[in-house]
Amino acid sequence: MRKSASAPNRTRNRVRAFIFRKRRLLAAGILCAAAGVAVEVFLPPDPATVQVVAASADLPVGTVLTADQLSVVHLPEAAVPEHSFGSPDLVAGQQLATPVYAGDILAQNFLVGAGLLVGSPEGTVAVPLRPADASTVQLVAAGQRVDVVLSTGNGFEVSAKNTVLARGLPVLWTSEESGTGPFSAPSGTEDGLVVVAANPDEAAALAGASSTGQVHLVLTAANSSG
Repeated sequence: MRKSASAPNRTRNRVRAFIFRKRRLLAAGILCAAAGVAVEVFLPPDPATVQVVAASADLPVGTVLTADQLSVVHLPEAAVPEHSFGSPDLVAGQQLATPVYAGDILAQNFLVGAGLLVGSPEGTVAVPLRPADASTVQLVAAGQRVDVVLSTGNGFEVSAKNTVLARGLPVLWTSEESGTGPFSAPSGTEDGLVVVAANPDEAAALAGASSTGQVHLVLTAANSSG
């Protein structure tokens, strides 16, 4: 009986001795655990995230977007770009007005349509032009600026005359950049078409220009003003 009674005592003594020898280490561990709990209590909660649509691959201008070219990412609400999209269904089938890299968050100004005029002065409109030389379309691209020149007369019965209708207009879109365009038109009627941004006065001068003479586009420096 003495042996069986003394065994628990020896065990307790060993535990007490171990705790006494390791008391500093154990105390440090307890303090670290308490500090961790305290820090976690005072940390701000994870910010709310918002679902947005991004490109899943590098895509060229003019791409008509399909579901497999789109991905969904979650960003903190404060980091979400204005005019972005919350669902791939809102983007699929639309056409890129600018090249994008994989991971770029897509917004309205990336797409052909009303978004092309984002940031333009109030009253700016998109005006389609058909240059007399269709090959000109191959030389211009969205973002470049052009002067629009109207040539009338033939130099024989009617004296030739060149009139600058507008200067430094930004190009929004060209039919060379894709097989489809921003306007509802029968297939093939958009060949050789260039869309530029213009103020109302310039738009009035450009309207119907192709029917009164030959329209020519002249590339200008990027700092030209309209």
